Amino acid sequence: MGPSGSGKSTAVNMIGCLDVPTRGKITLEHHDISKLSESELAQVRGRKIGFIFQQFNLIPTLTALENVMLPIVFQSVSREKRIRKAAELLKIVGLSGRMNHKPAEMSGGEQQRVAIARSLANNPDVILADEPTGNLDSSTGETVMGFLQNLNRKEGKTIIMVTHDNNVAKHADRIEFLKDGKVIENFEIH
Repeated sequence: MGPSGSGKSTAVNMIGCLDVPTRGKITLEHHDISKLSESELAQVRGRKIGFIFQQFNLIPTLTALENVMLPIVFQSVSREKRIRKAAELLKIVGLSGRMNHKPAEMSGGEQQRVAIARSLANNPDVILADEPTGNLDSSTGETVMGFLQNLNRKEGKTIIMVTHDNNVAKHADRIEFLKDGKVIENFEIH
């Protein structure tokens, strides 16, 4: 959490291996990411990190099933297995009946659940969520937060979330407050 310009997006981009630090280091599984090539960073992103964006970032010409399958394409998995995995994930987020719908044919909450399913496509250890409820009504936002909490508590996924919303933040186990690119306060929530 933190005000606009505090460094939240930069921190998430570095954790997500989209950017590398100009000083200091970020380690993932004992590897300093600033020492990895772009190809190696892409492999880390594809296998270890799932991304959930505020704007959903679904491809409008693809169905929900195809959007969820997309990250798996780059992991050398057969089409049959990609379809099976994507269908399974859409079922988990309650969208089995919407698999063949395109984003424009779905509500904002449904699109965000497709985005969550897509973030899980390669069974990542870490899920980065940038304002995952920012474009949703409060009821749908609570549903999305429930999914994320289940991923953390039942499946052991690490969820790192950026939010401005105190109601969303109350779902966290730990909050880091950023200002001017620095952590100025942090605390555990129990």
